[in-house]
Amino acid sequence: DAIRTLNTLQTNASYLEQVKRERGDPRVQLEAMRGFLERSGLQVEDLDRLNIIHVTGTKGKVSGGGQWALGGALRGEPGLNVPPCPAPPSSPHLVQVRERIRINGQPLSKELFSKYFWLVYRRLRGTKDESQANMPAYFRFLTIMAFHVFLQEKVDLAVVEVGIGGAFDCTNIIRAPVVCGVSSLGIDHTSILGDTVEKIAWQKGGIFKCPLYLCPELDAFEEGRRVLELGLAGSHQRSNAALALQLSRTWLQRRGYEGTDVLQDVLPGAELSAQHSVPLAPTFCPSDAMIRGLRDTEWPGRTQVLPHGPVTWYIDGAHTTSSIQACVRWFRQAALNEDKPQE
Repeated sequence: DAIRTLNTLQTNASYLEQVKRERGDPRVQLEAMRGFLERSGLQVEDLDRLNIIHVTGTKGKVSGGGQWALGGALRGEPGLNVPPCPAPPSSPHLVQVRERIRINGQPLSKELFSKYFWLVYRRLRGTKDESQANMPAYFRFLTIMAFHVFLQEKVDLAVVEVGIGGAFDCTNIIRAPVVCGVSSLGIDHTSILGDTVEKIAWQKGGIFKCPLYLCPELDAFEEGRRVLELGLAGSHQRSNAALALQLSRTWLQRRGYEGTDVLQDVLPGAELSAQHSVPLAPTFCPSDAMIRGLRDTEWPGRTQVLPHGPVTWYIDGAHTTSSIQACVRWFRQAALNEDKPQE
């Protein structure tokens, strides 16, 4: 019943069409989101308690290589008092909508999903009047529901992923994230975000909070040390993994967790970023937990190889030209490796 009712809400596609038609002040959308949140029983100030990592980008955001590695990197390190309950999302979902809200990497249970869905839905329906006639669209509703889940289940860390863009996205009612991250950019949603990388970057940068740093490439973390093994294939996942490392370290340090002193800088950022107008964050020696997190990362439906009897399925997804090219490169390499004679 909860899923059927959720599916009656405005879909993302129809919402995008509405935005294109109306072309109004995008700031009105943020005000509307704050109103929905308040009608559901929360204030924007309540979100300050969530210790949020707020992420955006084009190529998978942090979820491409980072959100799963992020969870692994922030758990299980001996000597580090790290949070046990990271709650990264997965959007869009692969099989079930419950994948979009996760606790400890696992999709929300059917019981919890139903509980929080009806809690939020009934409050929103019960507060409708002539001036508040609308229900939030699909993604907005799930975002509000996720905030309720994370607060009531008392997660120590919430990874919140932008829907579209950043500056005027419904998640940008978050006032005080611990750290924000922006992955590599591409051309997408041009009717909403703009038709150049510069315009899209301005939109994505709308979630920025000071101070601002560039993230070094993964090569800088490997210099003079062993090569970091990644659970996800593809050269583009290396930049996602580097971002995951920086977000993990920054979150731990800003939250004052014990043991972060072992994550020593290799080179100060100033020495590495002379050619950049924005300072480059210093690289550091990743902890064993971070190394394991990157190595053990799996993301169903992305660069996934599934042998099934005589057939091997190669599964990936893409929605931009550059992402499709990355998908093709991965498939060619994976198929080539599969054809190699086994020793």
